[in-house]
Amino acid sequence: MATLETFNDMLNEYLPNKLLREELIKRDYVLTRVEKDNNWKGGTIVVPFKAAGASSVSFGSLTDQATVAQSKFIRGEITTPVEVWGTMIFNHTDIMKQDKVSEQNLLSVLPDTIEDFLVYTKEVVSNQLTCGPHFAKVTVKTGAGSGLLTVDRIEKFMLGQKFTLVDSDGTDVKDLYVINIDLNTSVITVEDTFDGTTPYDCSASCNVADCITTFPVAYYPGTDAAANQFVSIKSALLSAANGGSANLHGKVKTAYPFLQAINIDGSSIDDANLLDKIFDAYLAVRQKARGNANEVLMSYKNFGTAMKILELQKGAYKVTDGSRKASAYGWVEIEVQVVASSKALKFVGIQEMDDDVIFFMDWSGFTFRSNGFFKKRISPDGNQYFEIRATTGYAYVIDTCLFGQLECRTAGKCGVIYGIAY
Repeated sequence: MATLETFNDMLNEYLPNKLLREELIKRDYVLTRVEKDNNWKGGTIVVPFKAAGASSVSFGSLTDQATVAQSKFIRGEITTPVEVWGTMIFNHTDIMKQDKVSEQNLLSVLPDTIEDFLVYTKEVVSNQLTCGPHFAKVTVKTGAGSGLLTVDRIEKFMLGQKFTLVDSDGTDVKDLYVINIDLNTSVITVEDTFDGTTPYDCSASCNVADCITTFPVAYYPGTDAAANQFVSIKSALLSAANGGSANLHGKVKTAYPFLQAINIDGSSIDDANLLDKIFDAYLAVRQKARGNANEVLMSYKNFGTAMKILELQKGAYKVTDGSRKASAYGWVEIEVQVVASSKALKFVGIQEMDDDVIFFMDWSGFTFRSNGFFKKRISPDGNQYFEIRATTGYAYVIDTCLFGQLECRTAGKCGVIYGIAY
């Protein structure tokens, strides 16, 4: 048992919980911006909403006592955290040297494995928190019978990755594995068994009758079930009519203005008027909303379009001097100012965003609740790994978990442009 205990000691030394927490936060824009509460140990979290404010003002006389409008508060709730589990595996032969766990070998394997794993885990959690449970959609059905799917977000797939493909009417749900990726054509090849050899006929999920106007979508394992879905910014800000959720933390959005983000139709946006439409939408958000939503969150596509317009035109907008910021952790920022005034907005382009929406964010009402953020699973006897044995040798499995949920108390301070399709 000395060898195994040595491995456990090294896990404790070289894979601390602090590293898991800090690496994820640095690599996820949403989690860098929201307030974080890591002390949720279970039970119901009360989410207080201000439903109405005192509004009785009368000219020439006092307001009748019987008709005085009072401030009204309502109680929303978060009852159950979403569980996220990530798993890494280390082969016995990779880390052994002369029948002992080698610190040299472990350190040559562990850092890169942690890095790659956290990048991927970041993307999974970040996609959920930003734009919801599905992370890609099939855009071309030709080839589905041979296991070939053309997808809109090829960068979100990895070899060996498991995902759930759901057709547009929900009648065909299939767990699949990625066995080939062509980055240049955005085509993945899939199978239904984890052996890497036999493409799977996806015709049922790409049924023409089901997919005339909409297409199958890819979910992370388990997230096609509502119980396993984080509250996302997209679902919180969009109205039910525009593809968002009807309720927020158990309360009907349409019943209370403070739960309603300002929704603005973006179907008329193109690559020439994007900046004008963003600033027009901002004025509508500032007029109707109750906050300071001056951070504009968008996809790389929309960010790139904005940059092109700024480079080509010499008119109404300019980039504030010194505001350009490229982050090593996956996002870019600029501050765009209206030349004729001091009005400026912070544009942020992030990989997780969908192209069809742009968010106007006031972060003051967002909190991520968890019971300690990402943590290693520790057995009752104190081991931080699980040993498995096969004919090919021994391996050590390490599981990490996150139990949490995103709380949104003030959707009414934010806005969203929806339906962008240029």
